[in-house]
Amino acid sequence: MENKKLNLRFGIVCAIIVLAAGSRFLPHPPNFSPVGSIALFGAAYYGRRFWSYLIPLAAMFLSDLVMNNVVYRSLLGEGEFVWFYGGAGFTYGAIALIVLMGAFTLRKVRIPNLVVSALGASAVFYLVSNFGVWLSGGMYPHTFAGLTACYVAGLPFLQNAVAGDLLYTAALFGAFELIQYRFPALKAQRAGM
Repeated sequence: MENKKLNLRFGIVCAIIVLAAGSRFLPHPPNFSPVGSIALFGAAYYGRRFWSYLIPLAAMFLSDLVMNNVVYRSLLGEGEFVWFYGGAGFTYGAIALIVLMGAFTLRKVRIPNLVVSALGASAVFYLVSNFGVWLSGGMYPHTFAGLTACYVAGLPFLQNAVAGDLLYTAALFGAFELIQYRFPALKAQRAGM
């Protein structure tokens, strides 16, 4: 019985992550996305570190494949199949860092911890992804002034990321708490999954 409960709980956590990743296909402002929230959610509810990294990263990779090869291709016309876009390493690295951060900040899922974690996720993603744009792109000179200009140019995207991370964190964690409230048998200790 306990094993079935853990499998169902694991499946529900996975389903919430997949649904959140699928929400990337809905119209939204730039960087208003569930990326940070998915990483935090995985960190909070998968007891095994392997799953807390693998499932969020896999969900983002699969949604990136669809975005790059279906959505963007239909908007931009024909092109080659894209497995990884330029800067993907920085994006996935940021997601992994957010999972790592969430493993510490969300040992107890409480509203203050969620707010701090969501804001931290936005900051990590902003710092890592803009550093990646500066380092690997040709838009900014590889100087301190160029790095500063890159971070300044990213500020409007940071505003959207903060709003998205706060909203999606509330939605994902709130939905799971409601499911657990409705089905108390799903409550499990973190180490169980």
